[in-house]
Amino acid sequence: MSADKGGFGWFLIGLGIGAAVGVLYAPKSGQETREELASSAREGSEFVRERSRQAAEKVSDFADRGRDHLNEYVDRGKDAVDRGRSQWNQYVDRGRQAVSDQVDNVNTAVDEATRAYHSTASGDEADRISNAVEAGQQAYRTT
Repeated sequence: MSADKGGFGWFLIGLGIGAAVGVLYAPKSGQETREELASSAREGSEFVRERSRQAAEKVSDFADRGRDHLNEYVDRGKDAVDRGRSQWNQYVDRGRQAVSDQVDNVNTAVDEATRAYHSTASGDEADRISNAVEAGQQAYRTT
């Protein structure tokens, strides 16, 4: 039995030391634990808010840069369209001038041919051909 008393004594000594260490290193009281949990929750929500704000700023920056690039591309497209329209107008003006020049050349040639024919043809036949040429010129001018 004396061995049991010695073992039990050591058990009691260990129990005392364990209790002392437990008191020294015991977790906080319930109130302190709740306050710590609330503080951690506040810090977490502040962290999430800050990260959300940073993410929103980045998204806004990306959107602004995208809008700037899009506007630049639109401006480039407008410039290209304006250049193309200007070139097109130049080509149309040149074409109109060329057609006008050819009309003048044809009219001059017809007038010369009419004069030449009048000088060689007889009176009635010359008048009839002259009238036909004038009708042709009139029809040509109206088209």
